[in-house]
Amino acid sequence: MKRSKVHFASFRCTDEENLQAKFARLLKTAGLGKLDFADKFVAIKLHFGEPGCLAYLRPNWARTLVDFIKDRGGHPFLTDANTLYVGRRKHALEHLETAWENGFTPLTVGAPVIIADGLKGTDDVAITVPNAKYAKEAYIARAIVDADILISLSHFKCHEMAGIGGALKNLGMGCGSRAGKKAMHSSVHPETDISRCVGCGKCTRECAHGACTLVKGKVNIDPAKCVGCGRCLGACVKDAILSDYGEPCRAMHGRIAEYAAAACLGKPTFHINFICDVSPHCDCHAMNDVPLVPDIGIAASSDPVALDQAAADLCNAAPLMPGCCLAGKDVKGDIFSAMHPGTNWHDAIAEGERIGLGTSAYDLVKIG
Repeated sequence: MKRSKVHFASFRCTDEENLQAKFARLLKTAGLGKLDFADKFVAIKLHFGEPGCLAYLRPNWARTLVDFIKDRGGHPFLTDANTLYVGRRKHALEHLETAWENGFTPLTVGAPVIIADGLKGTDDVAITVPNAKYAKEAYIARAIVDADILISLSHFKCHEMAGIGGALKNLGMGCGSRAGKKAMHSSVHPETDISRCVGCGKCTRECAHGACTLVKGKVNIDPAKCVGCGRCLGACVKDAILSDYGEPCRAMHGRIAEYAAAACLGKPTFHINFICDVSPHCDCHAMNDVPLVPDIGIAASSDPVALDQAAADLCNAAPLMPGCCLAGKDVKGDIFSAMHPGTNWHDAIAEGERIGLGTSAYDLVKIG
């Protein structure tokens, strides 16, 4: 596969061109304007952020993208699918309220907000994934499947299970229905280090499936109930809960890439990573910590694999942010593996390449 182009704009701006205008110029330069938007339904897949987290993308960025599409005759809508875990995005009613609370309303973004897999997360379509190794059939949210064009608008960050949260995670895990999310997590089950557990019970409150309980003041995880969503990992402040890395985690990464391919199948796609507020954890948490690196810029490409590789490379080339949780530590050139050891984000990149979704070989094209 030939090298892909990833277009990049820094967050520097001038009196003549603000950041939203620069973003629009990046979209045009990167080729988004070449798509035929006329009378097409355009799904803009993004994460609305869990209330309490302030690292999610500002609605202003979505508005710029919406206006770009509408100016070319398209019918855009903002969308995400429901979650597996406890929180305020587990069904469409709370999910919509969360989106509105965080500023994603038709008034602010200029387009409808639709929960892609319906009221209870059961409205999906089974898609056969060509050349899949892990997910022969992917359960993709119906609104994503029904859209004529798919655009991923991602906040690039760390993730406690996937290593990185970028275009592939946004497309794969994000476009899967609740059944799809459960299938992607199915191979991964947490392990416990009882010596570290202080019995605070935070993991039991985070678990939506009753898998985490306290037995004699220590956490016990029932593998028969655990769906592998990883919420308990992020909840534990003592690192007493760890993922069973290795082949189970590799299979989850593979399924994410294969679900991303299923979401993109048969339609024009385009992908954008905002490399800012690069959080140690996903925006699914009701909090965010000091970013690991300074804000870097916006990257865009028609290739989601190249885009994630480029975004990770840009982060790993940047200095650590003073006061972040990795400050003073030897990260060995990879902040994502240092933050979540064993996740090996490269596995999703490799599977995306193997099935033909994209390539990790890219040329970075910087605009002024």
